[in-house]
Amino acid sequence: MRTITLEEHFVTEGFLRATGAHGATFSPIAAMQPKLLDLGAGRIAAMDEGGVDFQVLSLASMGLDALEAAEAMALVADVNDELAAAVKANPTRLGGFAAVALKDPDAAARELERCVTKLGFVGALVDGTVDSPSGPLFLDDPRFTPFWESAARLGVPVYVHPAPPPKVVKQAYFSGLPDDMGMLLSIAGWGWHAELGLHTLRLIVSGLFDRLPELQVIIGHMGEGLPYALARTSAVLSGPAHLRQAVAEYLQTNLHVTTSGYFTQPPLQCAVQVIGIDRMLYSVDYPFSANTRGRKFLEDAAGWLPAEELEKLIGGNAAKLLKV
Repeated sequence: MRTITLEEHFVTEGFLRATGAHGATFSPIAAMQPKLLDLGAGRIAAMDEGGVDFQVLSLASMGLDALEAAEAMALVADVNDELAAAVKANPTRLGGFAAVALKDPDAAARELERCVTKLGFVGALVDGTVDSPSGPLFLDDPRFTPFWESAARLGVPVYVHPAPPPKVVKQAYFSGLPDDMGMLLSIAGWGWHAELGLHTLRLIVSGLFDRLPELQVIIGHMGEGLPYALARTSAVLSGPAHLRQAVAEYLQTNLHVTTSGYFTQPPLQCAVQVIGIDRMLYSVDYPFSANTRGRKFLEDAAGWLPAEELEKLIGGNAAKLLKV
């Protein structure tokens, strides 16, 4: 069984020039630049060290949303072409998630189709909310329907990844703290997971999966807190939402959860018990987390997870979902 990971990030020099992202203003992220830029030997060596056989790469797209739609569209096309070249150079080790510019949902739908049908990508990864003149938009907004329809028609999953909070949220919840603490609290320290859990529930209660029942969405970080809260959340929301099934059931029919960035056993045990092993996918969140941490995590999981379920987690489920 191959070990497959699928929340593993990269950037390109062109992306950094266009966005100024991942710069020196936040040193923990800036320090990752060399690993993010490496789409070749160094990345493969890190995979080997952590026992990763196949890695699906996605753009660490912080900064993309600040660009105008046309500029962002041109940029992601270049990024996707560069990623395709890296995949072609190591086709047995690397795969790709398309980057798309959602300020123009119709263009994003076309770019996803190009990436899947022409470049051989296995899906897309999108980040959090999308800026608009009226304020930040969650992806349940009807204007994003063409993109979701494209993913459903193509039969590929969309990985929804957290993004830095909109300014109004940052000011309200994460201001007034020293040094980098507000930034850390707003992202991996808490804010990312709270917002993406909310985002996922919005996708469900908006009826997206009732309109597109074949659509498959991936979320990371052991379910962004949802497994722990799901029973209460589903009980509160399911009746008023008037959906074809209970809110909790969409995590068995339309959602998949990765382990990215979480390396202790209790969250995995909770997710497996609540969601089921068939919806769980192993991921590391490289280079923001080390592949070796993931390897140790799997070794610990082998102490309690049955062998056939461990095989599903480390690669079997991903191979089926991504058709790799």
